Amino acid sequence: MKRHSLTPRPDWRAQVEALGFTYHTHDTGPYWDESAYYELSVREVDELEAAGNTLHALCIEAAQAVIDRGWWARLGIPERAVPAILDSWERDDASIYGRFDLAYDGAAPPKLLEYNADTPTALIEAAVVQWHWLKERFPDGDQFNSIHEKLIEAWRHVGSAKVHFAGVRDLPEDEQTLAYLADTCTQAGFAVNWTAIDELGWDTGAKRFVDQAGAPVEALFKLYPWEWLWHEPFAEHLERAPNLFIEPPWKFLLSNKGLLPVLWELFPDHPNLLPAYETPGPFADAAGTQASYVKKPRLSREGANVAIVEGGRTVEENGGDYGDEGFVFQALAPIPVFEGGNRPVCGVWVVNHEACGLGIREDTRRITGNLSRFVPHRMG
Repeated sequence: MKRHSLTPRPDWRAQVEALGFTYHTHDTGPYWDESAYYELSVREVDELEAAGNTLHALCIEAAQAVIDRGWWARLGIPERAVPAILDSWERDDASIYGRFDLAYDGAAPPKLLEYNADTPTALIEAAVVQWHWLKERFPDGDQFNSIHEKLIEAWRHVGSAKVHFAGVRDLPEDEQTLAYLADTCTQAGFAVNWTAIDELGWDTGAKRFVDQAGAPVEALFKLYPWEWLWHEPFAEHLERAPNLFIEPPWKFLLSNKGLLPVLWELFPDHPNLLPAYETPGPFADAAGTQASYVKKPRLSREGANVAIVEGGRTVEENGGDYGDEGFVFQALAPIPVFEGGNRPVCGVWVVNHEACGLGIREDTRRITGNLSRFVPHRMG
């Protein structure tokens, strides 16, 4: 795995905006960063793909264990959500996508940091923008990337003629992720519609969800976390809408960092897992004080409220609004450091239960956050 510097295309902003990608720059610099790229060998890509498929299978097994053993509290899942999750699991409701964040240096096996299994973003840049970059900069090059084709095929498992897409208004990244997913859904042959999540309503007479115009919602892709949905005004009706939501209720089990200690408990010393526990105690030294680990809220996103502790002292920490749901504690990951202090995290995309692509985020900080840069890759 190598990192190369490269002169960005002079018109790269216009190029990526033409693909529907406009949140390419933030106040402190570029988010899409083509001043560098990562080169991976075929062997390395094969290892990342195999890790994605293996970890997804392990997570499915761990979810079954949570259900069988009633470990809902370990994941901070409210009791009111349990019936909907169980019904969704038994129906095997369709799932479209997810993203594993992995630590990988090309030598040791990829290690799971977390599974963004419910509302992952950084999608259009992984599926489309870096592919167009590759075809312009390296016309004969290849990439670990069949995300777009796999998404189109995945929609054919939805089983509804029309799919509504819902999210929070005025969040550019979310809106463009939804727009891209809606485009793949259209290419699969389905009609699409948009509704803001706060405009989703319940028709008491017809006993069904409706959009802002009162039209029935037959299938709803929601870029909105399940743990938030259970606090919405319409939450009491969620379990009355079988097979409506994408991602489905059972994905609440996989998108929860509370699953990390469960995975380690069920599959100790697995080469793709890091030790993880529900208390920091196992990481303490003989005196019980000088512990080193990463502290993660069960439900945080974009690195919010994550802290790195070394020798019993917090050395890096992100702010945020998470943590009331409880924390998990994970061993420090062996993330490589490249020129300029850049630390890449490999995001392996899973579409319809199959690993099919890679997006790399990097930062000079040790905690990947919402401002961490997206850097393209190629296979060498």
